[in-house]
Amino acid sequence: MMKRSLPLLLILATFLQAQPITFTDITSTVTLPPGVKLIKGERNTNPKLRLWYFDVDMNRTDVAIKPYLHPTGKEGITGFVPRLGAFAGINGGYFDVNSNSSYSALIEPGVVKAKNIATVTRPAGIYYCTRSLFSFTDTREFAIDWIYHWGNRTLDIVRYSAPLPNTQSTPAPAPVQAAGQPHYEILAGIGGGPTLVKNGAVNITYDQEVFFGSGVGSTNRDPRTVLGYTADKHVIMMVIDGRQVDSEGLSLPEAADLMVSLGCVEAMNLDGGGSTQMAIGNQLVNLPVGGTFQRPVPTMLAIVRPDSINLLPPNFYLRKIDNADSNIVKTGTWTVSNISGYWGTTPSIYANSGTGESTVKWKMNIPADAEYDVYAWWVAASNRASDAPYIIKHKFGTDTVRINQSVNGSQWNRIGRFTFSGDLTEGVTLSNKIDTAGKVVNADALRIISFDSVFVSVESPETPIPVQFTLNQNYPNPFNPSTIISFTLPRESDISLVVYDVMGREVKVIEKGYRSAGSHQIEFNGENLTSGVYFYRLTSGDYTETRKMVLMK
Repeated sequence: MMKRSLPLLLILATFLQAQPITFTDITSTVTLPPGVKLIKGERNTNPKLRLWYFDVDMNRTDVAIKPYLHPTGKEGITGFVPRLGAFAGINGGYFDVNSNSSYSALIEPGVVKAKNIATVTRPAGIYYCTRSLFSFTDTREFAIDWIYHWGNRTLDIVRYSAPLPNTQSTPAPAPVQAAGQPHYEILAGIGGGPTLVKNGAVNITYDQEVFFGSGVGSTNRDPRTVLGYTADKHVIMMVIDGRQVDSEGLSLPEAADLMVSLGCVEAMNLDGGGSTQMAIGNQLVNLPVGGTFQRPVPTMLAIVRPDSINLLPPNFYLRKIDNADSNIVKTGTWTVSNISGYWGTTPSIYANSGTGESTVKWKMNIPADAEYDVYAWWVAASNRASDAPYIIKHKFGTDTVRINQSVNGSQWNRIGRFTFSGDLTEGVTLSNKIDTAGKVVNADALRIISFDSVFVSVESPETPIPVQFTLNQNYPNPFNPSTIISFTLPRESDISLVVYDVMGREVKVIEKGYRSAGSHQIEFNGENLTSGVYFYRLTSGDYTETRKMVLMK
């Protein structure tokens, strides 16, 4: 991870109304777990400002974060935090002040406790809402997405590359489920809005998320609660006092600029105004609307002990392989399944019981000799085999692990830990050789994780995740017959990398599917092509970039 430091007094070059904010690390004045800092920001010239934020280092194993829905109703944050045994916390998303209903999503591990509001009514009509969600996976992959709930489960949450194009005068058509990506891997999350920062740049979707007419202002200065994360997995949990003599508050554009200056690659607004609250234990940190009264809130994001949530340790290597990826080898007969719950964008496939003539092999192609945890994803159904054989060819031999695929579908299931050396024969194979006739085996995706420190020198965690998409020039160029194409992703993304000839005809799909954030290198072999000019194009959501390469034999 990046080295981060905050001296006792740091004047950050963030200017709001041409005035700097002075930041002070006051962690030593409070009791917080290792890996958490409390920073106070002040501006004593007009417009005056007071704010505080937690900097939570999620690269550590001794601290975690967790969203909570109040177990009985609503409560001020100084009661909410100790009630759940947390170290500290901030208020969550929007809610009905006259009831206990949350208008913003709250996802505790495996359970949707509350959903983002689906529609709102404004003078122009009924608006569908794709509002913001901050979420994270068990492998500490953070995201802020525009989502819509198509049911009551985490499996029914769909995220979109952009919010619905609502305007104050015209409601957008209803969202289309197939236009988004199922957000299957959520461990936990908290909703709010609007989004303030995407891909390291200000991107305020106030109108699109339909906050006009809600009482949540955009350009006026108010108390705010803001949440974001950095490329090196630090979570920023901020409260900004407002409507006070000593602190006017911030507008949404000012809050967005501030989060960018703190290194956030994505950030969003939570409920503000009188709900803006931060507590350490039972001690109030800020002054909501100038006093100590706390509006009872139903949700919060808390800093907790690591055993409070099932996060995997910070990993040095993470890779996910879909069943349609280029390094998948299939034999026999496989049929596309029409059952939802598959990982990524490609449906799962299945094969009828047999003698082992139908197989899917996920080749490892790993970068270093190390220990790896292997996880499988399948779509469960009543006709699935209870003894589906996953055959693991590793450095020290071959093991077979039999899995009951009729249960535990649409999630990552750990198969075991194995040592892979990088030998091209290594991999994981699913076979249709099962004992029960009439059953099928289901092949979908594989996840490979290593916590081995050997990767410090291979994929150094000191290297930050990029904040933008980049497609690099292939090397070597010209080439014969192979070349390396590299690209970077600011976050886990659904991508395609395709080669075309000079007439624009598709030559080969090099890569397709979900890829983790960071830098990627893929070898392209043109041995079956004629000499000439070719183009390769990387596409991910709205991002598209094309480069030219020359094959010279």
